[in-house]
Amino acid sequence: MATELAYAMITPYSLHKSRTGGIIGRLVSLSQLDLVGIHMYAPSDAWVDAYLDILRRSDLENPVREAFIDYVDENLRRDNPLGLSNRCMVLLFEGENAFQHLMDDVVGHASPRVTGHTVRGTYGDFQRMPDGTIRYFEPAVICGPDPATREEELAFFAATAATDGGVICDAIDFMPGSETFETQLVILKPENFERRSRRPGYIIDVFSRTGLYIVGAKLLSMSAAQGEAFYGPLVDVFRDRLQFLIENTMRERLEEAFDFPLPDEFFQTSREMLADLNARTEFAKIVQYMTGVDPRTVAGKAERDQPGPVRCLALLYRGPDAVAKIRQMQGATNPQKADPGTVRSDFGRDLMRNAAHASDSPENAERERRIIGMWQTEKEPEFTKVIEEFLAKGA
Repeated sequence: MATELAYAMITPYSLHKSRTGGIIGRLVSLSQLDLVGIHMYAPSDAWVDAYLDILRRSDLENPVREAFIDYVDENLRRDNPLGLSNRCMVLLFEGENAFQHLMDDVVGHASPRVTGHTVRGTYGDFQRMPDGTIRYFEPAVICGPDPATREEELAFFAATAATDGGVICDAIDFMPGSETFETQLVILKPENFERRSRRPGYIIDVFSRTGLYIVGAKLLSMSAAQGEAFYGPLVDVFRDRLQFLIENTMRERLEEAFDFPLPDEFFQTSREMLADLNARTEFAKIVQYMTGVDPRTVAGKAERDQPGPVRCLALLYRGPDAVAKIRQMQGATNPQKADPGTVRSDFGRDLMRNAAHASDSPENAERERRIIGMWQTEKEPEFTKVIEEFLAKGA
């Protein structure tokens, strides 16, 4: 069976109601597909008109087809009946029979019958009046409606990813006040994607308690060069703060190696001599973990700039005091010392595999966003490249 690329768009209402984590958890864990791309959109009216034109040429039977058309026309516009931000999050999935599998087994068909085993069954609503007219419709997720127009839809998303999506900080209208509005970077670490599970969704759900808005999303495969630039400041931190570990290890290993006690001066001198080597080794370990590439073995710029084999999910959260709120919900670096209910307490394993990274200051958020290409919308987003490469295979 041929490999297909399918999409699932999380609706503005679902994003606003912080259902994002639950929906992503189901999409990722219940499907047999590979998550290959994520992108945020804040559509213009022209975008909505063009998307509607595609939907109107789909062949789904009424009333579902008309319900989706009406929903998109009303709710994806910047001026909508609920007065919400029209942010959408589009996820790309690749695999065999991707479209039908995603629709039948995970997302579910729009239906007035109450169920709970699919995304729409749990997070969507479809209410009909006795005469058959639709009283209320919230699909939670929008998928490609028709195999005949699927490639056209994908090409449309690719062509508009940079103009109507990406880093969409301006998609939120905040009430003026004394708060400091910030955009915080969060990265869900590689251990969350070692296998298909609900972990990424659960973590997003915890961060949703901050009340902040997601304004950027990117499936990230860091290169060795990006990893080194991103974690570069840790070399000095490791050099200064990890010397005690060097001393503890030496005392433990050398305690019975000699028939005489080693003087404290020996350990003091040794820890200072080994501090830089130890710091750079620990630095290489974290870069390797986050990229899948040992930077000590990579030579040449081309190889250093090549995306690594492991995946992370980068998210941007915006709102009042976003940095502090995310850091509080993230928890302490050591999962064993993190407060109960925080991300690292619930999902962290150790000091390195502690579920998520969050910038520790607005300045570092800017620095780190620039490194991974999320400071502003890229001219050629990775999301676009994923679609174009897939479509090129079938050309």
